[in-house]
Amino acid sequence: QVQLVESGGGLVQAGGSLRLSCVASGRTSTIYVMGWFRQAPGKEREFLASITKSGGNTYYADSVKDRFTISRDNAKNTGYLKMNSLKPEDTAVYYCAARPYGYSDYVYWGQGTQVTVSS
Repeated sequence: QVQLVESGGGLVQAGGSLRLSCVASGRTSTIYVMGWFRQAPGKEREFLASITKSGGNTYYADSVKDRFTISRDNAKNTGYLKMNSLKPEDTAVYYCAARPYGYSDYVYWGQGTQVTVSS
């Protein structure tokens, strides 16, 4: 009973930046962790970053920790992923996900937003 909608993807030149947004609706008070994942063609889904309810605990994959920043605004029911210094290998569909209180894994997923980085 949580819906997630990503936005902010698009075409960007290598070295550029994008900020992805994830708007949650429904029973948003049940969300404990919000996370971001991506999946490139022919590859498995890859974890990128996560953030807990208060925003005090963030986690990043080593591949993006120096370039990406995760945040959330609970008053707006919105999560964000700021991506800097984008590379062609960052090209993928990016997904927002949510893990409710009492769950051990993410159970809610957005449709995804395409990010394409040109050289």
